[in-house]
Amino acid sequence: MDKSILFTKEDGVGKILLNRPEAFNSFTKEMALAMQDALDQCAADTEIRAVYISGVGKAFCAGQDLKEAIDPNRFEGFEKVVSQYYNQIALRIYNLEKPVVCAVNGVAAGAGANIALVCDIVLATESANFIQAFSKIGLIPDSGGTYVLPRLVGFQKAIALAMLGERVSAQDAENMGMIYKYFSDAEFEEASYRIATKLAKMPTKGLAYTKKLFNSGLCTSFEEQLALETKYQTLAGNTADYKEGIDAFIEKRKPNFTGK
Repeated sequence: MDKSILFTKEDGVGKILLNRPEAFNSFTKEMALAMQDALDQCAADTEIRAVYISGVGKAFCAGQDLKEAIDPNRFEGFEKVVSQYYNQIALRIYNLEKPVVCAVNGVAAGAGANIALVCDIVLATESANFIQAFSKIGLIPDSGGTYVLPRLVGFQKAIALAMLGERVSAQDAENMGMIYKYFSDAEFEEASYRIATKLAKMPTKGLAYTKKLFNSGLCTSFEEQLALETKYQTLAGNTADYKEGIDAFIEKRKPNFTGK
């Protein structure tokens, strides 16, 4: 794997770190492909029951590496870059049948912001900020930005942030519902990873069904969503983890979920 992505596995968590701190973790082609590969490994490995994404250094991700974008020998055109690199990262996160925690450790700009926001639970350090930087160079929010942002913060707020390109602090991001929670810089790394390890010990299939239903509920009718709830509740009720949860409740002990 390209060294611009660090991938490890421990405590049932697949840990993916963006590792180009000298360039604020901005994406190159190689980094985007390595990110896709890491997410594929998380999807395939049954020992991984939650995913944790963060960055090395002072930034989470500044989006596309603009040095690559203006290099005619490196840049492959917007259609290929967006469809084959960024969209594929966003789709992998969105479709991954495991909870994905994004720990935004610094600035998240452009595609970096939207890749963060497509994750299931987004956390931030107090000094972090989010910027829809596309309008500053005449582009549009990609990597799922036009889909997730209005669903998180509402249409009016989202389109203003996209057009004006204003910085949003971690505190404001939490207040407007863009992210789940922010932590002080001192406690951020430990507190954010603790959430990922907690999820890794929970009923993985039930969490996967919950994720699928919340995502589908953004686009289906109420009647269709009720039918899907019936389908997936039936599936959840047939898991080993459901049986373990019931047994633990009756026996007044802590459940030992296995993700099955």
